[in-house]
Amino acid sequence: MSRTFDELVTEADSVSVDGWDFSWLAGRATEQRPSWGYQRTMAGRLARASAALDIQTGGGEVLAGAGRFPPLMVATESWPPNVAKATELLHPLGVVVVADRDEPPLPFADGAFDLVTSRHPVTVWWEEIARVLRPGGTYLAQHVGHSSVFELVEYFLGPQPEEVRCGRHPEETRRAAQAAGLDVVDLRFESLRTEFFDIGAVVYFLRKVIWMVPGFTVAQYRDRLGELHEQIEREGPFVAHSTRFLIEARKPA
Repeated sequence: MSRTFDELVTEADSVSVDGWDFSWLAGRATEQRPSWGYQRTMAGRLARASAALDIQTGGGEVLAGAGRFPPLMVATESWPPNVAKATELLHPLGVVVVADRDEPPLPFADGAFDLVTSRHPVTVWWEEIARVLRPGGTYLAQHVGHSSVFELVEYFLGPQPEEVRCGRHPEETRRAAQAAGLDVVDLRFESLRTEFFDIGAVVYFLRKVIWMVPGFTVAQYRDRLGELHEQIEREGPFVAHSTRFLIEARKPA
């Protein structure tokens, strides 16, 4: 027997959304992975670095999975629950976790790192990234692209203006990196199929990825959630498309 709307929503509204681990969604939602394999690519670069910085590390899960670290490995995070989670996970691996408000300046000296990484940063302060990179150093990151999961966003918020839909465009990012004095040596974009198999998965996702539907609460959107629950029960998974791009930018030697 399928679970009721109230059961699914109550469960998803009560579980912890700390960190950046989406394992709670196993069997309830799926997302295609980009072909370049960000964690694997990052791990290869970290193994060759001497000093590296991971910006907006979340709960540290992605960085921890890299396996090998340079002699100096630092991670920053702004959200207190994630700072605690990242510290618990990364300190035993020799990674220093720094609580940072995610606004300029980064709390590091000029030219402190030969590698800066980030997975899905919310904001990117290009001038600061360029400043803390050594000459010849590299920024390697996977960013969320434009109109990501907008089928779900617009289900709750309605049609979004063009300037919102086109924010985070790879070419816009290229221009911003170049304006900070970095040379973009690689830029790859992919659109990836995402499926939500029950309404609990939708609730959990929107609670965790808070910028999708700002201020989301079950109470505020209960009627719309109920309609989506019925749609999923009737038609199958809700399908959206996430967008991702890999960017590698180098500071001139």
